[in-house]
Amino acid sequence: MFLSLRFLSARQRRAFRFTSTLPVMFRFRTAAAALPLALALPACSLRMQPAEKPRPNIPVLAQPPIPPRIYKLERLDTLVQLPGRVLTIYPAARPTYEQLKSPAWVVAKPASAEEEEEDSFLDFTVEERRRLAQAGPRVTRTGRTLHLRPGKAAEIRLTNNPVDDERNIAYEYVAALPEIRQWLLSVHLYEGGYFMLVDQRTGRRTQLMAAPVVSPDGRHFVCGNSDVLARFEPSGLQLWSLDDAAPRLLWERQTDWGCTQPRWLDNRTILFEQDFFDKGDVDTRVVRLQVVP
Repeated sequence: MFLSLRFLSARQRRAFRFTSTLPVMFRFRTAAAALPLALALPACSLRMQPAEKPRPNIPVLAQPPIPPRIYKLERLDTLVQLPGRVLTIYPAARPTYEQLKSPAWVVAKPASAEEEEEDSFLDFTVEERRRLAQAGPRVTRTGRTLHLRPGKAAEIRLTNNPVDDERNIAYEYVAALPEIRQWLLSVHLYEGGYFMLVDQRTGRRTQLMAAPVVSPDGRHFVCGNSDVLARFEPSGLQLWSLDDAAPRLLWERQTDWGCTQPRWLDNRTILFEQDFFDKGDVDTRVVRLQVVP
């Protein structure tokens, strides 16, 4: 639209000519000053929009899912070895574990605290008498003394000392292990105890953390113990080699969790019940661990 200067007064014509001759940069600066305001307006409009509503048939989680308690206990998932090697412990399926064989001399853990207390007062001599009847003439008992007769060494005599103090000790014959040519004994102390192998040829004694479980190929055995509640005995795991003339300890780790009834899945891997103390009670899960590289 055009405006004729004829209809303007002299003062209005001078003002019009003045504004028309202003530098062009003044207009650019005015536009530049107004630009941030123009850009800010859309942002303000976005923040003021109503909250997005969930679409139909799509569930909305009020909060992220809480992981099971076991996954918060990182100390249960690794076994650190001295040279810096870390063995990873994985959860395993209980049906698979229950299908694996366990040696007859590995005693199952008590199902309850009452059963554990009852077992602690049982006299092992009754059960030992049955085992000795099947052991043959090389293993006998006379009163408090257990007699072992190795093939190439002198007779070994182990005598119980049933006193009511720290000197208390009792030797229980458990089994003969012909595949590794050892006798297995359980040694009972005033508090706690351990297991011991006696070589059927040389009479050499080897102290173990727990009863041995031999691998299918006969080259290794593991010992797993659990005493996370009373802590009279160390809890943990041992790996032994049978490639030499006598059992040789490859590694041993004492842990704050227990290893109950380890069973071989193959010649390198075991499954066992991992006992751990949590929230004032002992809980258990089945796990898998590769012990042989």
